[in-house]
Amino acid sequence: MSHPAAADRRISTAALIGVLGVVYGDIGTSPLYAFRAALQHFSADGVERWEVLGLLSLIFWALVLTVTVKYVAFILRADNKGEGGILALMALAQRHTVTERGRWIVALIGIAGASLFFGDGIITPAISVLSAVEGLKVISPAFEEAVIPIALGILLALFLVQYRGTGSMGAVFGPITALFFGTIGLLGLIELVREPGVLVALSPHYALTFCAHYKLAAFIAFGSVVLAVTGAEALYADMGHFGRKPIQLAWLFFVLPALALNYFGQGALVLSDPEAIENPFFLLAPEWFRLPMVVLATLATIIASQAMISGAFSIARQCVQLGFLPRLQVVHTSETEQGQIYMPQVNMMLLIGVVILVLEFKNSDSLAAAYGLAVTGTFLATSCLALLVFRRAFRWPWPAVVAVFVPLLLLDAAYFISTALKIPEGGYVPLILGIITFVLMLTWKQGRELLFARFRQDSLPLKSFIARLPQSRTVRVPGIAVFMTGQEDFVPGALLHNLKHNKVLHERVLFVTVVNEDVPRAEQRRAVTELAPSIHRIMLRYGFQESPNIPKELESLREVGIPFEAMQASYFLGRETVVAAAVPKMSRWRQWVFTLLSRNAISATEFFRIPSDRVVELGVRVAI
Repeated sequence: MSHPAAADRRISTAALIGVLGVVYGDIGTSPLYAFRAALQHFSADGVERWEVLGLLSLIFWALVLTVTVKYVAFILRADNKGEGGILALMALAQRHTVTERGRWIVALIGIAGASLFFGDGIITPAISVLSAVEGLKVISPAFEEAVIPIALGILLALFLVQYRGTGSMGAVFGPITALFFGTIGLLGLIELVREPGVLVALSPHYALTFCAHYKLAAFIAFGSVVLAVTGAEALYADMGHFGRKPIQLAWLFFVLPALALNYFGQGALVLSDPEAIENPFFLLAPEWFRLPMVVLATLATIIASQAMISGAFSIARQCVQLGFLPRLQVVHTSETEQGQIYMPQVNMMLLIGVVILVLEFKNSDSLAAAYGLAVTGTFLATSCLALLVFRRAFRWPWPAVVAVFVPLLLLDAAYFISTALKIPEGGYVPLILGIITFVLMLTWKQGRELLFARFRQDSLPLKSFIARLPQSRTVRVPGIAVFMTGQEDFVPGALLHNLKHNKVLHERVLFVTVVNEDVPRAEQRRAVTELAPSIHRIMLRYGFQESPNIPKELESLREVGIPFEAMQASYFLGRETVVAAAVPKMSRWRQWVFTLLSRNAISATEFFRIPSDRVVELGVRVAI
């Protein structure tokens, strides 16, 4: 099932450094706030040695079980023709689900995971950049008032330069992140040499003792411990860019050792100096190195935020192609790299959300309460879908599936419950964002299905139209008419309107249908069928990682003997206006949401890259 391009790609130093910059930016910045947030839950009357060791053990085994075992060892195997991510996994699971009900349940899990990912995409830049800039307070309390303005300035600049693309910035991402990981690992190692006793926390005994002592209250600690593994989903989502092997090697031999050394170094510092609980990450550095460390950490958090923003663009485009969101503007920022895109509407929504979060929560400790729910929800959705894929696509026996995925599901459920406990403190933010996104995506998906069902009910079958055409007195005029239609077996409404009002049909007619497949890139782009002399049906297939370009594909028809001159072509598009049917199939509020989404979708002209001066739009009212 694995794609050879993903599994066997040649591993180079450049690829490994690139992985550090893009894939591990988010999880790499977790030491800035994860250990401190966990400690502060138990610091009211001082933190005892066994508590520090217990929390360290919980963090270490979270990294081992969630990242190393779940993602690196197993989930990375479940690629959809080389691509990863929650929607790629959903498409793979749907392909091996027999019943329509089962496919719909799988789709709901995928939509839920994608919805929570967008909530995560808003919180990650806010908490990462804030936690880095807060290092200034360690240097001098005088910087306290400047933290929020500086953080907002950095975030605004980051979002406002997105239109330029990540290509120019990508060249320096990897080396900076590599330097960051090397630095935090070295600082942790120096402190470990002074306090080597902290290494006993490598034993899971301390994690189990901590949980046994605090019982249900240990869930509070879990809610902060999970902050150490935020960004694990990026390992899977970015697999298509780098391949499986570089991601696995970078984690096992560089990222995991650096993170473990830093967390244990922070623990050693707190054991030797309890006052360091204020900010153990920055206090690990000697005083002369703290300002350079703030700068380096800020650069690392900008890179982590950039990776999250790019991921949000990628997921949003996949949602559009799979039919979960209306058409959104996609700007290609690179002539050579298809994956480098910029989506203005998504970028603006992320920016507004990030600014509101920073102004509302004001510091990373408060934001830590809001963080986590989106991540653990995505973890849970991924585990559920992976269980289906390994059972049905890879044909694992049930005992093997249960032995591997049930413990991982239980761990994810524990994480999710622990973060759900933080809903009153700020966890409501990703929950509300996720619910809103989920409702929008579900409404759009169901609305489009009702719309297509109505089209099929009201439209004339294409075979009947073609059969009656020779007997009709329709006047044929010079030129090429391209009719865009989502229903390949029915006559487009735009053609019927054109015949009704203009009484003519062009001498060459092309019925073009774009089919979005549940694979990253379509293997066969074009299928051509001659329906009648000079009348052809063109099926164009695109994967969820691709953007359509209709004129470019039509010009290639010359290769199969169909003359196509761009300057002679007129594109006929139907613009639907949705109205309520006598017996509505959607509730009034959902119909309003669907209409709002339809009005805010970019035009088919722009989405399919059709020259605007060659387009004829004909309106049609559709009752659902």
